[in-house]
Amino acid sequence: MKAVSVTVIKKELQHQSADELIKLCLRLSRFKKENKELLTYLLFESFNEDGYIASVKNYIDEEFETINTKSYFYIRKSVRKILKNIKKYIRYSQKKETEVELLLYFCQKLKDFSPNIKYSTQLQNTYNRQILLTKKAIATLHDDLQYDYNLMLEDLQA
Repeated sequence: MKAVSVTVIKKELQHQSADELIKLCLRLSRFKKENKELLTYLLFESFNEDGYIASVKNYIDEEFETINTKSYFYIRKSVRKILKNIKKYIRYSQKKETEVELLLYFCQKLKDFSPNIKYSTQLQNTYNRQILLTKKAIATLHDDLQYDYNLMLEDLQA
């Protein structure tokens, strides 16, 4: 079965009643965990972006505490998992401020992590890549926010 384009889906959804839309959303939420997470964000957390950022930062803290530090292999694997989930949460929000906040927080946690990431080239590359992505995201923000976030970024790079 071939999926139709988003514009065709949008046109078809406009012809549905409110009850039918509710049934479609509930049915969609049953199939993938990501669909359910996105609906949760849209319905309960999108109105309070600061609370959403705080809950994701809490998640980051918990995940960094559970990293197995016996070898850099396990550290890299865990860091990639954390980063993958952060990117997913950023996609839900679609706000550049949220993206910058979460990436800066991730970079700070990675920089402060023990054992030090400078002994692993892959972890150092991951850190540098996220710093570059953060710089790109900061460049799209308002001038006042750019200044504030650039100060935070300079602290990370020092």
